[in-house]
Amino acid sequence: MKTFIDIVEDIKDILSKENLSKKIFDKDIATVLEISQMNFATMKKRDKLPYLELLNFCALRSISINWLLFNQSPESLVESTNKLYMVRYFNDLNVSAGAGANNEDVEFEQISIEPNFVASLGGDRELKHIEAINVSGDSMEPTFSYGDIVFINRSKCDIGRGGVFTIRTEHGAFIKRVQKRVDGLLDVISDNDTYVTQTLNASEIEVIGRVVGRFGSVD
Repeated sequence: MKTFIDIVEDIKDILSKENLSKKIFDKDIATVLEISQMNFATMKKRDKLPYLELLNFCALRSISINWLLFNQSPESLVESTNKLYMVRYFNDLNVSAGAGANNEDVEFEQISIEPNFVASLGGDRELKHIEAINVSGDSMEPTFSYGDIVFINRSKCDIGRGGVFTIRTEHGAFIKRVQKRVDGLLDVISDNDTYVTQTLNASEIEVIGRVVGRFGSVD
């Protein structure tokens, strides 16, 4: 995958062709991606890609996201495009990191994912259980950031071995690292160490599903 800086330079080239008389700066990229200049600067420093914004940018201009992220030409994707898989994506459902409620009542769209990514999610047999949502908040930094798209397997709710799950408590829906203690209680952990760990009874948590992927890696 290309770096943040490489992708920004590619977007500058695209915008330069759209605005022949104008020099394109980082602030222009932030504006077209609808990201604040402060968040843009932070992402650039951390080499953190705003995947959702890049997807929207490419969709509006009929640009291949694979070209932008991986420098793959559209021609090289013809064969694999015929093998794309679809998952439900709840674009307007933001989980505090922190989707799922009864998602039947929430609008969604279908997004396509490539075979290699399907394999990382557990294979095509798992797709019927997988949904994609957006992350809101910073409590799971650096594992997840605001605006990340994460994939949840709703059939994987066993927290016996721990892991990162989407859960619901009386305070709402969250993405958290959950570990079961020897006394049977559950530690609900934020990867951002500025947030305190909560200890709850199992009856106080509804496990919606395990986080199995994002545009990146999951610990």
